[in-house]
Amino acid sequence: MKFMVGQHDGARSVFVVDGNGARNLTRAAPEIGTDLLRLAKGMLSAEEVAARIAELPNIALADIQVLLPIARPSKIICLGLNYVDHVKEGGYEIPDYPALFMRGGNSIMPAGAPMVRPACSERLDYEAELMVIVGTGGRHIAEADALSHVFGYTAFNDGSVRDYQRKTHQWTPGKNFDATGAIGPLVVTPDELPLGAAGLKIESRVGSEILQSANTSDMMWSVAKAIATISEYATLEPGDLIAMGTPPGVGHARTPPRWLRPGEVIDVEIEGIGICSSPIVAEEDMFAKAAE
Repeated sequence: MKFMVGQHDGARSVFVVDGNGARNLTRAAPEIGTDLLRLAKGMLSAEEVAARIAELPNIALADIQVLLPIARPSKIICLGLNYVDHVKEGGYEIPDYPALFMRGGNSIMPAGAPMVRPACSERLDYEAELMVIVGTGGRHIAEADALSHVFGYTAFNDGSVRDYQRKTHQWTPGKNFDATGAIGPLVVTPDELPLGAAGLKIESRVGSEILQSANTSDMMWSVAKAIATISEYATLEPGDLIAMGTPPGVGHARTPPRWLRPGEVIDVEIEGIGICSSPIVAEEDMFAKAAE
């Protein structure tokens, strides 16, 4: 099943997506709320969802404004250095434990919303990533059981301001500029994808320029291993987001570097999940428009 959270006719709702259309599940089942958190907690089964939307009218996806799938996630945990060739292009040693960092809520935004190049830097980079939305929470989750804790998968662009990322051994500054992490638009349940979302083509593009092209099977830490590793130190909760790292081809590793520029549109596409598209805007231009 494919879900999307969005705004239609002035109301925020959860939609069930089929092709280029969607049905308003919140309208049929108000108890689920207006994002995916209660569904992630298991409020309705797939069979119950299908029954609720059976008689609803189809709404064109183009008429729905995309919103974040989880409005206020408790945690956004990100893996760095999870593809061998990306590790090498960054000049790092192959790790024996994943590089883990966190993002704050202000740093993320829905697919389709502007990705903001900050006024203090021109080094805004792209990172195509698979993102996991946690369903059943837990601590000390065994790798063998970990995939049963996944509610769904979506696309993520881990926009990174590289000079600020490099200012410290901790990557927090470069990974937490406002509106640099794009999520969505679709969330796909595990039954629609290969086990652990492995074997999926993942790309980033600007127009016809292919920037990254790889496969999720190339990840060193699988989804199951990542969940098991993270849950050793943190209790995972429904609606938590886990970003699975990016393949090679990022802008800072190119000669010359390839930074995102205002006026461009960056697309992250994952096979079977969809395209996360973000127009690039300059922060100073946003200030100028706000002052008008």
